[in-house]
Amino acid sequence: MKIRVFETPEELGRNAAEFSADIINKAIEEKGFARIVLSTGASQFDTINSLLEMDIDWGKVEMFHLDEYIGLPETHPASFRKYLKERFTSKINLKKAYFVDGEGDIKAHIKELNSNVTKSPIDLGLIGIGENAHVAFNDPPADFETKEPFIIVKLDDVCKNQQVGEGWFDTIDDVPDEAISMSVHQIMQCKTIVSCVPYEVKAEAVKNVLDSDVSPDVPATILKTHADYYLYLDKDSAKLVDEDTLKEFA
Repeated sequence: MKIRVFETPEELGRNAAEFSADIINKAIEEKGFARIVLSTGASQFDTINSLLEMDIDWGKVEMFHLDEYIGLPETHPASFRKYLKERFTSKINLKKAYFVDGEGDIKAHIKELNSNVTKSPIDLGLIGIGENAHVAFNDPPADFETKEPFIIVKLDDVCKNQQVGEGWFDTIDDVPDEAISMSVHQIMQCKTIVSCVPYEVKAEAVKNVLDSDVSPDVPATILKTHADYYLYLDKDSAKLVDEDTLKEFA
């Protein structure tokens, strides 16, 4: 694990995008294409915006979407399909985009996703960390055992309140109870994982992840065991982390 701390979310996003672009371009150079996984949410705005400015042959990149609410139409402001299409895929010409669809035949959607994501390794996962330390929608206690690539999960109240706090829903009762999420196991199959975690509201989660042993009760702790993991923080999200820890993993 490497920890990189920046003054602002914008600086964090720019540096993470530059690092990510290098990984993507190296994969394209080595095998002719790259496969990536993208997170959504307010914490990813600056990274995604900066990634669009990078010199990348997007026509050789396949993108997978991490998660989506079950039963939420794409027209809803909180839809992650809507988020990615408006902020990312509509602005470039990807080789292929694989979206998580939470409507219609859920089992068929998951089966298709599972088949596609396991066809070839994922070169880069941009994986955020939630206020409850979830990865994707794997809320605590997360399932560390399943090998299924995409699964149905239940959302806890901390997760739901985060969605309200970020402005995606008016009240906690408006947030769906379930979602389709890439599993913890599948996330860990990414060759490189970069977590962009800005803002003071994430400070406690960051501290818990770094201070805790690996546990389903703090799902993002599993990321610390990955062979090529990078945690990008700003000064606000890093404010509760011990200085010695920051130096150790710098």
